[in-house]
Amino acid sequence: MIEAMYQRRSIRKYAPEPVGQEEARQIIAAALLAPSSHNRKPCRFLVADDRELLDKLAAAKEHGAEFLREAPLAIVVMADESVSDIWVEDAAIAASYIQLAAQAVGINSCWSQIRERRRSEKSSEWAEDYLRELLGLEPQIRVLAIIALGRGARTKPARTDGELVWENVSFNTMAKGKS
Repeated sequence: MIEAMYQRRSIRKYAPEPVGQEEARQIIAAALLAPSSHNRKPCRFLVADDRELLDKLAAAKEHGAEFLREAPLAIVVMADESVSDIWVEDAAIAASYIQLAAQAVGINSCWSQIRERRRSEKSSEWAEDYLRELLGLEPQIRVLAIIALGRGARTKPARTDGELVWENVSFNTMAKGKS
């Protein structure tokens, strides 16, 4: 798993080949395995491989979702806020599991933030409201993000130990000069 963490990079350009059924099943299983507060399982997932739907998902916001037009698969990560008051955290954990599982099975990914994002800088419309209408979501279902999935049309090098920001870690105290 640690190796997948080093290897995982946000990829926004995808080859046209589809994500295999078994790869997709493993990625979805990982989402369903993600822990949640009090094991309430508030997360909901919409798996999209229909090109027309992917194009509409890409239109959720002007910047930061356009790569969904090229992705062969995407997962809309949502949660039922009536089930958990910390649905954001629960959904973020599930989204992270999706990305790590994708990397582990050789599929690249990129997160498109939806929660608290407008459709464009000049728009007063929220990306989440656009998706709520597009997908026919019930009022208590909240959208956190859309994860694009596919085989990258390009690669990025794995992260290295030299990129780890150890200065952000303290042991036993946050007082400067004491650790």
